[in-house]
Amino acid sequence: MSDIEIRDDRAAGRLEAVADGEVVGRIEYFVLDSPAPALVPVHTIVEPAHEGQGIAGSLARELYALAERAGVPVAPLCPYVVQWAERHRDVAPPADSELLDAAKRWLAAHPGRF
Repeated sequence: MSDIEIRDDRAAGRLEAVADGEVVGRIEYFVLDSPAPALVPVHTIVEPAHEGQGIAGSLARELYALAERAGVPVAPLCPYVVQWAERHRDVAPPADSELLDAAKRWLAAHPGRF
């Protein structure tokens, strides 16, 4: 397998891991606008043939780096990203509870989105 490229498809709400031209993993997310801008990861998916290669962790790390470059926090709802962030406090600061609550309300109001 070649190197993994991670690309942000903001319009589709996906951070994708690509190997040999094939999407092998992704984090599905949305951008919260209120009460403050935030990236909200909802699902992390790695194709079965590519599990155990660190792809999910690379995606989570890049999501936090992307948020830092944009100057916005991450409000994770994805269980994988929540656990990853707990293990990597150096690059994944805890999410504000108000943002998490707003993200949960947004998700509940858009049931067909994810």
